[in-house]
This record gives sequence, structure tokens and C-alpha cells, in this order.
Amino acid sequence: MSNTNTRNRRRPQKKINHKMRGKLVGLFAVVLLALVGLLGRITYINATSGKKYKKQVLTQAQQKYQSSTLPAKRGDIYDRNGNILATSQKVYSVILDCKTVNSDEKYVEPTVRALTDVLGLDEDKIRSILSAEDTKNSQYQILKKQLSMDEKKAFEDYESPAEDSELSDAQKAERANIKGVWFEEDYLRSYPFNELANDAIGFTLSRDTADVGLESYYNSTLMGTDGRQYGYINDNADVEQTIIDPKDGQSIVTTLDVGVQQIVEKYVNGFKEAMGAKNIGVIAMKPSTGEIIAMDGGDRYDLNNPRDLSSIYSEDQIAAMNDEDTVTALNAMWNNFCVTETYEPGSVVKPIVMAGALEKGKISENDTFVCDGGQTFGANGDTYIKCAVWPDAHGTEALRDVIANSCNDAMMQIGMKMQITPFLKYQRLFNFGSRTGIDLPNESTGVLYDRDSMHEVELATNTFGQTFTSTMIQEYAAFNAVVNGGYYYEPHMVKQILDDNGGVVKNINPVLLRQPVSTKNADFVLSAMEQTVLDGTGKKARVPGYRVAGKTGTAEKINPETGTRWEGKYLVSFIGCAPVDPQLTVYVVVDEPNVENQETGGYSMIISRKIMMEVLPYLNIPQTEEITDELLQELELTREDVENGRNAALIKEKSETTETDE
Repeated sequence: MSNTNTRNRRRPQKKINHKMRGKLVGLFAVVLLALVGLLGRITYINATSGKKYKKQVLTQAQQKYQSSTLPAKRGDIYDRNGNILATSQKVYSVILDCKTVNSDEKYVEPTVRALTDVLGLDEDKIRSILSAEDTKNSQYQILKKQLSMDEKKAFEDYESPAEDSELSDAQKAERANIKGVWFEEDYLRSYPFNELANDAIGFTLSRDTADVGLESYYNSTLMGTDGRQYGYINDNADVEQTIIDPKDGQSIVTTLDVGVQQIVEKYVNGFKEAMGAKNIGVIAMKPSTGEIIAMDGGDRYDLNNPRDLSSIYSEDQIAAMNDEDTVTALNAMWNNFCVTETYEPGSVVKPIVMAGALEKGKISENDTFVCDGGQTFGANGDTYIKCAVWPDAHGTEALRDVIANSCNDAMMQIGMKMQITPFLKYQRLFNFGSRTGIDLPNESTGVLYDRDSMHEVELATNTFGQTFTSTMIQEYAAFNAVVNGGYYYEPHMVKQILDDNGGVVKNINPVLLRQPVSTKNADFVLSAMEQTVLDGTGKKARVPGYRVAGKTGTAEKINPETGTRWEGKYLVSFIGCAPVDPQLTVYVVVDEPNVENQETGGYSMIISRKIMMEVLPYLNIPQTEEITDELLQELELTREDVENGRNAALIKEKSETTETDE
């Protein structure tokens, strides 16, 4: 009875009092505040860093939507007639996403087979990349660079065959399992004329890096600005993609003329094959503008393969080179003799010195000089400097004869009349000792005396181009200022900048820097140089059918080990213009011709003559005089030789016109 009453007895119920209700309300408030705070934090992060985290999610989820570079096309380089000297072609790098390929076994074999069968890639290398610990999860492995557009399209057609293809279902299924292969765009620089004008044009070491030639000097103009492509996941978990288009580089139109350049190189190559020399430099210019139409300044190499030394060294020599030797050899090959090398110019400076003395009023056109074989200098008369014809002498000479005979004795007398300070002033007015401003890299300045270091002996030797140094381009620009009426133009190699649509952004006009001598004095010196070619030291430079003016130069070199004159080592040169109302100037320097008597050959004059015989008709410059049998006999030429030169130039011109029209 008592047990039954106990089971039926109800347990007492607890009631929520005011104290417990307060605690529950407080706990709910805390939870609510935490949720509000968390929501606020999420909102803040989304507002300030949402894109960042979305991109991170995308990067982890799918490689092809990562940020990538869209390369800009480097601008082209043209000659003055529109021939392409340098251009960029679109190529592709093959990228392998190992993580995607390895995500399913069924992807591996189809992908490897496609890469090997279609693109010819090495199977062992691909499998090694897919299995190696450090690369098997990589999403970016470059398998091959510089793939052509045709090769890329062939792979894409294989990967995604047309719906009406005759492939079996099994083959279609296999190709559907090709995964993780994509292509990255790039550009490959190419040079259609290979080695032509290599010193002037230069080359790129990478798409946006160049150290040589016009490619280097105008690098910032040519290279453009890369674009970007990147993607992220939006609020609806869809992929969004943003593209910033690249801005292609601007193009440059050079002053070079492919036809003239080919003629120059033809005769330089011919001389190298027949005799050879340590180096040969040639510049051709329009003297009234400073526009360089051809430049050949050193060794030949293919701009499409600029690290190939085989054109200069044998296989055994290349194999014997260590890294330092290779770098030295490459830098020497890439060097542009016309703007970087300094040397004693020799007698080609005499017309410039004479023009300065006339301008200063220290000599006049009617002056005469007596050459007795040399001059004595020094307080004790212990320094005797010989004329080139010593022990003979030129005797009494008119001022014109001084240039025609290339008389050192008379030039030393002119220097003494001029005196040191005015002489140094005119060296500077003609820009010796300073860069000319030519738009090519690595231009040298040469070394001059100053007022403290120049004395009588140094003044005397400077008048005929020794004991100071200059570059080819310095001497050339100064010479042009004498033959064009006295105007010094800054030499330049680019005449226009074009935008990526071919529109003209900028015309680069000739820059007249100064007039160091009057037209009257310049014309007198020009006439003296015509006499030099007619019956003086420059007779081998005569061009049948044209009046030519110019000056020869012969400088005995300095032995760098002893600091004294290097017996038997000469730098011979000729600088000339045609017609005598000049439309073309040519400067030829032959450094150590490979012959026994280097100073007597006149090789620079012969090269100049051969170049002018083709270039003048190529430029449509009319003849100024009749071609005589007497002249042809003296030059050991036939009328057929002259006609062949003219025909070669005309054929070349016709060929280039046809190529341009096409």
C-alpha cells in the first residue's frame, strides 16, 4: 500500500524565478552581440579585401584564371624606303598544369601522347615532370618556347576535333581527356635581312632588353607596355575575367637605305676575302642633313643568332674558350667600330684644320708655304718632325697644294700661325673631344690636349691628325661641315616615330648645331680637296662620270705595350664626297690591311670608289662629266666595269621597289 502511494507521488516542478530569467536574457544578449560582431567583421573584410580572397580561391581552384601577362608587340624598324629591318612575330610557350593532369589517372596517357605526337616533345621529360616530387603538383611548367601559331593550332585541332571528324568514339573519348595543357603568348624578334647593317640595327637579348644598336637606343620607344589578364569568382560563384589590353610599341623609320647598305657591305666583304684587315669601317651620309644612309662598323654576325661566333672563329677556337673568353669575343663582335673605337685619324683632319685657320684669319687663300722636309721644335731644337715625303720635300706650295700634297710641313706652319688657344677652340667647334649626339649607344669621345698640356710639338702633330684621338663619326660629322658650306649637323639614324597603326607620331628633322666656318672658306677647302682627287694623293678615289673631292689619311699606330710608334702598323683612310656640290659623302677606314706595306696601298680609296660607282646611280644622282678613256686607263677600269656598276645599282633598286610594292 505504501509502495503504491510512493510511485504515484509526483516530483516537484522547479519554477524560473526572476534571477534565472535575468541570466538567460544576458546570455542571449551576448550571443546576439557576437553574431552581430561576426556579421560586421565579415562585411568589413568583404568590403576591403573581398577581391583578394576571391582571387585566392580562384587560384587554388583553377589555374587558367590566374593573373597573367599579355605581352606587348615590340615596334618594327624600317629603312627609309619602308623595308622591314626588324619585326616581332607572335609565338607561344607550351605550359603544363601537372596538378590537373595528375588529378585523374585517365588524363595522363592522352595528354602525354598528344604532346609527343603533335608537338614532338620528349616523352621522358614530360613523364619526369609529372612524377617528380618538386613538380608533380605544379600548375606552371614550361615545356617548350617559341611555338609557332601553326603548331599551336595543330594541337588545338587535335585536342578538340571537329564534330564531323571520322574519329571513333574511343578516339574522341581519349582526346576529351587531354587536360592541363595551355599556351602563353609571347613575341619573337626577327631580322629579315639577317646580318645586314648589324652594327646599326643591333638586336634584343629578350623581348624588352637590348644593349646594341638602334634596338638599344630606342628601346623604351620600341618595347610598348604589357597588358594583364586576371579572373575572380563573383558573389554568385561565377568566374569573372578582367583584361587590360597591352599597348604595342612604336616603330621607327631609320635613315638607312637597304640598297646602299648592301652595296657597302658587298665591297667591304670583297676586300676582306681578298686581303683582310683587323677592321674596316664605312659610313655613308647625306651631308646636307646629317642622315646616315649606310653604316658598316665591324664583324658580321646574324642578328637572328647573335651569340653565334662561327663567322669569326673556328670550331676548335670556340671550344677552347672559357666563359670569360666567350663574353670578350661576343662584345668584340658586337662592337660598332664607327662610334665606339677611338684612333689617331691622320691626314683626314687637315681640311678641317685649314678651314679653322682661314676662319680665324691666320692664313689666306693666296698664302704660300715652303716644305723643306720637316720642322724643328723645342728650345734647343731637339725635336724634328718630318713631312711624309722626307727626305724629299714639296718645295713651294700654294694653299690648295698643301691639301692636295697632304704636306705635314706646311700644316705644322699653319698650326704655328694659328697658335694653341684658337686651334683648341676650333677642335671643339668641330666637336672633337665630345660626343656627336648620334642616336646609337656607347659613343666614345676621343682624347684631346687642353691648354696646359699642349705645347709646340703637340700642336704640330695635331695639325696632321696625330697625338689626339677621335671616332669615325666625329671625323665624319666634322668633314661634312666643311663640304656642305660650313654647317655642322648632328648625325642621326632615325627620321620618324610611328604609332602601332603606322601613323606618324614624330618627325625627327635634321638638327643644325652651329656654323663653325663660313661658306666662303668651306668652299675654298672643298675645291682644294677636289684638286686632291684630280692630281694629288687621292687620285685612286676618282669615280668615272662624277666630280669627286676628298682627303686621304695614313696614321702609324701606337704600340699599346711600348707607347711608341708601331712600325709597319697603319690605319689608312679616305673621306670623300660627290658630286662636288655634295649629295653623298663616304668615309672608309681600313685598320691594319693584311698586306706587307700597309701605308702604300690606297685600299680605302679603292673601296670608296667602288661604293660610289654603284651608290651614285642607285640614288639617281646624275653624272657631272664625261667618262674619258684616259681616266679609265689610269684606274684600270673598262667601260663595261662602269656600266656593270650602274646596272647592279639599278637592278637592286628595281628589285627593292618590287619587294616593297608586294
